[in-house]
Amino acid sequence: MEAVACPKEGEKAKKARASEILKALKALYPGARTELKHENPFQLLVATVLSAQATDKSVNEATPALFARFPDAKALAAATPEEVEPYIRKIGLYRTKARNLVALARRLLEDYGGEVPRDKEALMRLPGVGWKTATVVLGAAFGVPGIAVDTHVARLARRLCLSEARTPEKIAEDLEALFPKDHWVFVHHALVLHGRYVCTARRPRCGACPLAPHCPSRQV
Repeated sequence: MEAVACPKEGEKAKKARASEILKALKALYPGARTELKHENPFQLLVATVLSAQATDKSVNEATPALFARFPDAKALAAATPEEVEPYIRKIGLYRTKARNLVALARRLLEDYGGEVPRDKEALMRLPGVGWKTATVVLGAAFGVPGIAVDTHVARLARRLCLSEARTPEKIAEDLEALFPKDHWVFVHHALVLHGRYVCTARRPRCGACPLAPHCPSRQV
């Protein structure tokens, strides 16, 4: 299912519709948060790097043993990529990710005393960390407002006709203009959950979707 051609809609009407979508999301996912298992910002950063082009399920299966062996940046920085690889072998691009994680840990140790920085630009300078990962970590670990855009969020933004942009940064800009800033982190997590379990890529469950009344792409 692809998004339909979005109807002409003024900004006031779109904001009103976004408000109704937010109400529905809050009712559906009141405690929305990342499904990546973690106990601190370092673990969240590692898990988020691992989740690129991989499922949260595969990451969550790997990280307990990984974090038991490398519990912090100091331990991971002392490892070689070859020592990390066996723990993440079932995750896509595991060799590249092992190299990135070791380099990332060394950078954290050298530049930030082993702590995860709370600055987006600093995060994006770390190996393996792009705009989406930095936005996710800042929001989930530190409550810094931002809507990270993954495949789920991008798909729902288009289907809901909240954004017709194609780049994650522009989609985020469009979404952030429609929702209150203090709900940006929630909106990200709620849209991810909704895209994962209801508004799926191939067979969206429109008949069971509380967002359907506000969705121009709904299948009736």
